[in-house]
Amino acid sequence: MARPIVFLMYHELELPGRSLIQSAPGYVRYILPQITFRSQIEWLQQNGWKGLSVSEALEYPDFRAVAVTFDDGCETDLIAAAPILRDAGFHATSYVTAGFVDKPGYLSRAQLLELSSLFEIGCHSMTHPYLNDLSDEQQRVEVADARAKLEDIIGRPVEHFSCPGGRYDERTLAVAKNAGYRSLATSETKRNDSSTDLYHLGRVAVMRTTTAPAFAGICSGSGLWKIRMAELARDTARKVMGNTLYDRARGRVLR
Repeated sequence: MARPIVFLMYHELELPGRSLIQSAPGYVRYILPQITFRSQIEWLQQNGWKGLSVSEALEYPDFRAVAVTFDDGCETDLIAAAPILRDAGFHATSYVTAGFVDKPGYLSRAQLLELSSLFEIGCHSMTHPYLNDLSDEQQRVEVADARAKLEDIIGRPVEHFSCPGGRYDERTLAVAKNAGYRSLATSETKRNDSSTDLYHLGRVAVMRTTTAPAFAGICSGSGLWKIRMAELARDTARKVMGNTLYDRARGRVLR
């Protein structure tokens, strides 16, 4: 019988002596030291779990597994995460922000091509805006044109999309479907199973503050309701305040 599966969401990894792309508290809270990421992957491997790409996870295999995903297309996907995952025999999907390719700290075109031989490449928009703030034409550029740019670089189809900041609307879903994506991932905390809408896939962010017991709970799906309750409160605040005011208030709190 197919099992429900958690899609883990990672971002840049922190390496000793290497500056992060951003230093804002709202960014850093999503950044794990490489040693922490390694310990999580080793725990999965030692406890009989497999790490899958999005395409593999959507087959919902009958064994314990998580989907391993990265957002943004940081250089550390290749130089830090890939060796650890390769050693464990795990696969992953890197959702790349197409317009960030060749920018400092992000994958270069050559690195992206190399990563595409190791990871599945997905799309994380063209320039990482909140999609629900955009016009129809801007959404097309961010979703459809970004896919075309990535495919031009790696020479193979890009089939999966993730929404920056988890922000999207019904227009986003329509553009993604028309562009030819097989799936769209949100930031909604939930497990996915064979009945989950492919254009409403949930993912669970692994945070800098995520403890080892909490990580084990996330992978098994236990306790996700607690994360989801806090998430719903934030979603309500965003709807009332709008993205810009919400981010300003959040920034003040995190500082």
